[in-house]
Amino acid sequence: MKITVAGTGYVGLITGVGLASQGHDVTCVDIIKEKVDKINSGITPIHEKDLPELLKKVLERGNFRATLNLKSAVKDSDITFICVGTPSREDGSINLQYVEDVSKGIGEAIKENGKYHIVVVKSTVIPGTTESVVTPILEKYSGKRAGVDFGIAMSPEFLREGKALEDFMHPDRVVIGTSDQKTFETLKDVLAFEQTHVIKTSLKSAEMIKYASNAFLATKISFINEIGNICKKLGIDSYEVAKAVGMDHRISPHFLRSGLGFGGSCLPKDVKALREKAKSIGYEPKLLDSVLEVNQFQREQMVKIAEEKLSNLNGKKIAVLGVAFKAYTDDIREAPAIDIIKMLLEKGANVFAYDSEALENARKIFGDKINYADSPGEALESADICLIVTEWPEFKNLDFSKMKNKIVIDGRNILENRNGIDYVGLCW
Repeated sequence: MKITVAGTGYVGLITGVGLASQGHDVTCVDIIKEKVDKINSGITPIHEKDLPELLKKVLERGNFRATLNLKSAVKDSDITFICVGTPSREDGSINLQYVEDVSKGIGEAIKENGKYHIVVVKSTVIPGTTESVVTPILEKYSGKRAGVDFGIAMSPEFLREGKALEDFMHPDRVVIGTSDQKTFETLKDVLAFEQTHVIKTSLKSAEMIKYASNAFLATKISFINEIGNICKKLGIDSYEVAKAVGMDHRISPHFLRSGLGFGGSCLPKDVKALREKAKSIGYEPKLLDSVLEVNQFQREQMVKIAEEKLSNLNGKKIAVLGVAFKAYTDDIREAPAIDIIKMLLEKGANVFAYDSEALENARKIFGDKINYADSPGEALESADICLIVTEWPEFKNLDFSKMKNKIVIDGRNILENRNGIDYVGLCW
């Protein structure tokens, strides 16, 4: 199949490279020339395990490339995946500008495409978007009818950062929302290249499945953090509790690690978007409100504990270990560390941050307001307190001997060597 992928962000590049690795002829499209040039030279704009090697492989094979020309790419292909961003607005709702812009461009391209072209929305969009926004734009600018002259579908992604290629190659399930059987059969062959569950749904259901999945995961995280906070006050090991709870097959052990909570480009954004959508139709989503409140509380709690330990944070050297929202990525979107550092700066702290991958992204936010350490040791030297924020494996065994005060607040329960320090678990 000849496939076009509109967007070279996280979802777009993983989708494009993943499909090319399965033998399809793939063209990824972006509007930023620098990104296109980097991708064509084998440089990935995102940090993701195994992606650089696979990108070089498909480039060398000749069945993958990136371009700025959306019209040409779509015109020559059989399927186009919409993988552009849907950033949050101030109120938490999503901005559909990129989706609308690319839909217009695709419509103009398929107007000149004599084949039955299939358009697939992979961008995360609120229920009703594919049907009420994307389809009308495609029909307007193509002069064609959905389901008659071209196919339309919604197929959400379920990729974990740090393990995105693994998830793409070995999915738990493939969801295809469409009312068009021809489109469904084609996408089933393209996306379900490994034996897996393939679920056909309506367009709206496919959109909702993505939001419901992420909202549930976020709820599970906030739930165990709430339990962890209660356990800490009662002197109970919340990890001991979670281990036994997770053995129940109805619950499972996944996402039951109490700590600083969730961040990244998906869970916070999707919960907020679903909450705002619910409110717009007259429903008050109390559980979703609580999920977000607990998640924010965990970040505030870490700073509060640090303040209690030192009495005053003004002028104190604080080592912040980990800036990325999770290990094995350089993504700092909605990362707990960002909020924590902002709170520390407001209290006059002297912040020394270290992360093996995310410091350059942090520099774009904080500039010279904080210090950037080249190693954990540099961050820890003469520090009054250490905050472990991201679960990088290198933080499991650290040398705290050069700290001024050997106080460590662990937000991820990752530290193994806890001897000789004043160790504080965030909620255990």
